[in-house]
Amino acid sequence: MAAVRKPVLLGLRDTAVHGCPTGLGAWTASKLGGVPDALPAVAAPRPVCELCRQPLALVVQVYCPLEGSPFHRLLHVFACPRPGCASGRARSWKVFRSQCLQMREKETQDAQKQENGLTAEDWCEGADDWGSDSEEAPPPQVISDFGNDSSSAKDRDWTAQLQDLRLQDPVPGAAPAVPPGVPQFLPYYICVVDEDDYRDFVSLDHAQSLLREYQQREGTDMEQLLSHSLSSDGDEKYEKTIIKSGDKMFYKFMKRIAACQEQILRYSWSGEPLFLTCPTSEVTELPACSHCGIQRIFEFQLMPTLVSMLRSANLGLSVEFGTILIYTCEKSCWPQNHQTPVEEFCIIQEDPDELLFK
Repeated sequence: MAAVRKPVLLGLRDTAVHGCPTGLGAWTASKLGGVPDALPAVAAPRPVCELCRQPLALVVQVYCPLEGSPFHRLLHVFACPRPGCASGRARSWKVFRSQCLQMREKETQDAQKQENGLTAEDWCEGADDWGSDSEEAPPPQVISDFGNDSSSAKDRDWTAQLQDLRLQDPVPGAAPAVPPGVPQFLPYYICVVDEDDYRDFVSLDHAQSLLREYQQREGTDMEQLLSHSLSSDGDEKYEKTIIKSGDKMFYKFMKRIAACQEQILRYSWSGEPLFLTCPTSEVTELPACSHCGIQRIFEFQLMPTLVSMLRSANLGLSVEFGTILIYTCEKSCWPQNHQTPVEEFCIIQEDPDELLFK
């Protein structure tokens, strides 16, 4: 009996992030670029490259609470955007997981509302939940006027608060300070769609074009394979055409992403990754969780289309990869009162032909 395929959610680039969102609206949003947001009572990760010892740039932030779990859950993926570290592979990439109990966050939020006299509803209800398989949530929205209530502002003595501030004190409600020299990519929100919604009505013309280019370069007959990709039974009928294993893996990758070419992230907790090249022993010899010793499982991967979207405003920063596979603790363990992010594991697969994704 065939195994049931795990649902797959796709991440697409959405609108640009404007300003410096803070609080609940910041860390419940998935995004690419910018600076990492921190959960309540958990420090934001500030990793450095193992090769050059310089700060890493945030590639993506994914808000992904697990269904049935009492924890908010946030994953950050970082990379070194400096050209000299591109060949360092895993040594120039880092993944961190942060969690906090939803009750703790609610108590903090209620205390802030009581202190500030706010009566607004919880506007984040229905924020993107990467752990949910049952419904598609709308993309995160920037609430630029949240808390800007002129009547409540009259009751606050801002002058007295400002007099009590010292230079080293953080401004209440401000975004966490970013150490100087931290590289940043331009930030965009990530919206979520279900892969199954794309399967039946999107044309495969782009995939055919890319495969024809590949066939011309490699001298591989893929027309027959392409005809099988349009069948509805979903069987992988490679037996009629003899091709190298690397070509087969590449073809399978291209066939799967053809329905939604703009995907920058594939999320499938405990599902199967979509390999771009033949997997190495890294996949079968994953290190166990450093905290609880439980095995790690696949959670999501970054896709080649993301490469062209990771750009800085004026520093000329960039990263190159084929796909980045993210593996996390199967138990999603979180020690009581833990206040620092837990490092997870990633596998980098290089792009066999980066020109295909430009």
